[in-house]
Amino acid sequence: MAYAGNQQEAAVSVNPATGEELHRYPYEHEADLNRSLRLMEAGFAQWAASGPDARAQVLSNMASALRQNLEQLALMATREMGKPITQSRAEVEKCAAVCDWYAEHGPAMLVDERTSIENDKAYVSYLPIGGVLAVMPWNFPYWQVMRGAIPIILAGNAYVLKHAPNVMGCAYLLKEMWAEAGLPDGVFSVANVPNELVSKAISDRRIAAVTVTGSVRAGSAIAAQAGAALKKSVLELGGSDPFIVLADADLEGAVRAAVVGRFQNTGQVCVAAKRIILERPIKQEFTERFVAAVQALKTGDPEEPDNYFGPMARYDLRDELESQVQATVESGALVLMGGAKLDGPGNFYAPTILSEVVPGMVTFEQETFGPVASLISADSAAHAIELANASEFGLSGAIWTGNEGNAKAFAREIQSGGVFVNGFSATDPRVPIGGIKKSGFGRELSHFGLREFMNAQTVWFDRT
Repeated sequence: MAYAGNQQEAAVSVNPATGEELHRYPYEHEADLNRSLRLMEAGFAQWAASGPDARAQVLSNMASALRQNLEQLALMATREMGKPITQSRAEVEKCAAVCDWYAEHGPAMLVDERTSIENDKAYVSYLPIGGVLAVMPWNFPYWQVMRGAIPIILAGNAYVLKHAPNVMGCAYLLKEMWAEAGLPDGVFSVANVPNELVSKAISDRRIAAVTVTGSVRAGSAIAAQAGAALKKSVLELGGSDPFIVLADADLEGAVRAAVVGRFQNTGQVCVAAKRIILERPIKQEFTERFVAAVQALKTGDPEEPDNYFGPMARYDLRDELESQVQATVESGALVLMGGAKLDGPGNFYAPTILSEVVPGMVTFEQETFGPVASLISADSAAHAIELANASEFGLSGAIWTGNEGNAKAFAREIQSGGVFVNGFSATDPRVPIGGIKKSGFGRELSHFGLREFMNAQTVWFDRT
């Protein structure tokens, strides 16, 4: 049955490679949400009372469950949002690896912390705070959830997932995996609710905090509601990451990194090399190599492992991307390849490279969430950094140079939550991820992410 449009009574899963409807998940009502929150409250009480080592064992079990069910999970992601199958498998494996990492290293991050108070009379305990509502996007339907859920759950909290409507199959599979791993009922739950019930959940006393990954508009609205309810929020929002290539860079390595950094997941990544800023002496050579490398990649059925590009996740997002490209070209940018929808069934957009993009053009100023790269000229390293910072976003960025000493100084000048030298933006449990400016606030992963949703409680004996 062909998809007839999003309908308010249900979350609808659609295969973006074919346009065929996969499944409908009727929205829950307020009474259903209330039952889920009661179960969450009971599960949290049990889970919070368990120790870090017991929680770590559940994470180890979860890693095993993910790996044992890898093909089922990967195929669901590919069919629901169009991710190429090899990348879907890698996403599931990454979730399992982070479970392993936190299972090994997390308990040590939760021990009481000594202070400089004399005679060890004071320490800081890290305690769970309750239920955390997570509003998550579709582009990494497992990883976006798990990179927050793993430390939140290890901390002893409960996690309530409001997932994107087009990937609810992925949401329910994750719930099954957590149950298989031995997590108590209610500690990981799925709230398949319309937006108006999200507001009710935020204001509910059983929700202690909110985390959002998504658009600036969604994050701003949800953070305002959380603030009105005096609840903490962590936001990971849009990004228009600069990818700077200086004249002394290793061009071969920079091109390889730029291809992956811009076009993995069909370009639907927050931390992606969306604005490629090239110092003029190497611009032509980099451009020629970059175009050739992208042209060599195949587009097609995401279930075929040889295809690097799949469809975009939704038709409206493809239409929005097309309008951004058209507006940029009308402003004077050059199309080096692509620049149009692909004919035939499905939601495919041609891998696109635009050159001569300058500040003020749409793809420079706005986030482009799809397979579009903007090439920008810089007169010098200082000019490249100026261009990198000329954005309302500040999520991540990369700089390629043969002088790592200079790179350290340059990194301090780039206004973003992360800077990758001679690499591309990525996420890893050993380091935090998060942004500044309109890219949000707060951090996920590492010990920073673990402690975002914990009560740092001071305990002081014999204070006189």
